Amino acid sequence: MFRRRRSRCLYLAAMQENVPAGIKYDAVSRFFAENVPGGDAPLTFSFISGGRSNLTYRADNANGSWVLRRPPLGHVLPTAHDMAREHRVLSGIAKANFPAPVPVALCEDPAVNDYPFYVMNYCEGVIIAESVPAGFADEPPQRRKIGHALVETLVQLHAIDYNAVGLGEFGRPEGYLERQVRRWSEQWDRSETRPIKELPELIRRLRNSIPNSPAPTIVHGDYRLGNMMLDAANPGRVVAVLDWEMATLGDPLSDLGYTLGYWGEATDAPEYIALNATSAATALPGFLTRAELVAEYARLSGRDVSSIEWYEIFARYKLAVIVEGIHARFLAGETVGEGFEGLGARCEALIGGAFAATERAADPRLRGIA
Repeated sequence: MFRRRRSRCLYLAAMQENVPAGIKYDAVSRFFAENVPGGDAPLTFSFISGGRSNLTYRADNANGSWVLRRPPLGHVLPTAHDMAREHRVLSGIAKANFPAPVPVALCEDPAVNDYPFYVMNYCEGVIIAESVPAGFADEPPQRRKIGHALVETLVQLHAIDYNAVGLGEFGRPEGYLERQVRRWSEQWDRSETRPIKELPELIRRLRNSIPNSPAPTIVHGDYRLGNMMLDAANPGRVVAVLDWEMATLGDPLSDLGYTLGYWGEATDAPEYIALNATSAATALPGFLTRAELVAEYARLSGRDVSSIEWYEIFARYKLAVIVEGIHARFLAGETVGEGFEGLGARCEALIGGAFAATERAADPRLRGIA
């Protein structure tokens, strides 16, 4: 008996020694035991790479696997990293059978793990983070199916009746684009590590050319291929859309524009491809072009996409602000994982690229003429 107890104690001690930063092992384990079905066995935690804003961990025990999401270790901006909002939107879209992780439990007591967090089910699938994995979607027809699945799933999200799934008060869709431009300008002010000369004029041009929005929908806010989990046996089936931290009610075309901001194609310059992790992947033969993505979305949704250039330019600007926030946390020593060293240069390149896109835009207001 003593030997078994000693072995168990040594086993638990070993697990606690390997806990990644951001997890208070004893307190989080108690929360699992009390609130997560099957969570009452000893847990192991591992950091899931890929997310550079909110932190994502896998939790495993003899009964199963889950995913835990929590805010970053520091530099938390106002309105950002709201775990209760993520949990709420996932709970809502689960009612519409939308492909996304199903939330299991929410902890709003910061005494447990310094910040609120939530637990959701663990999904198995393939994520195209930086390149198409070997043996997956090797042929152009399979890659074409991925592009169609991405658009079809986005149209499915925008078709959800947000009132029917309990998300009628989830956001304020009126004036969404104006608030977005203002919000990300304010976020830049809070995160800025050095001035970038094109930024003030880029913001001015975006403010002066805001398009009229279509009817509001649920908006993911970070919709892109890298946040999509695909079926390993069927690249054309979406297992789950991930990372809902920026979800709200607003202009659906902002999601399409954000997708375009990450989407590379074969004719793009190498420096453009280098800006985003998945751009090199989508430049492979078979993937839809950006124009094809827009046309397919317009066909399936019936929405007017004539102002899409504004949304794509805004998406690059928004991404630059997000990257600057992560860069600021990296400089402060508040990040977990690797791959943060080049984010400052990436931010500057994104802003430069967004400004260059305004210079060749069809809308004269985006070119600064007005």
